[in-house]
Amino acid sequence: MTQRDLNRAVARATGESVDMIERMGFGPLDENSGDREPNTIDWDADDDARLAVQAVRRRRLAATV
Repeated sequence: MTQRDLNRAVARATGESVDMIERMGFGPLDENSGDREPNTIDWDADDDARLAVQAVRRRRLAATV
């Protein structure tokens, strides 16, 4: 499958124009790519970490005053 064939197939499947697909930079997966986990964020864990840092900063400020 050529890059042009791939762009057309993705455009057909998504309803986007071929030009848009070309700008997005779709490409064939190589043998080493495998099934990778999606990039996700655990927002609860992110919030917990951020709040913990803020609590430490508040304690430091209170101790120096």
